[in-house]
Amino acid sequence: MESVRLDRSAFRVDSLTDDSGEKAYWRSKTPLERLYTLESMRRILYGYDPATTRLQRIFEVAELK
Repeated sequence: MESVRLDRSAFRVDSLTDDSGEKAYWRSKTPLERLYTLESMRRILYGYDPATTRLQRIFEVAELK
């Protein structure tokens, strides 16, 4: 993921109703390629820190009667 860079010069805003070939492009990809791209976008958007990928531990003290 460190080698992935966002090309900010290639940016375009389209309407959701425009037929720009996006659907055909993504339908030509395998489900694994789509998931890999989705995971890459998620990591770019939210960041990725291997130190925080563990589950949070929450301790709670319960008093017994």
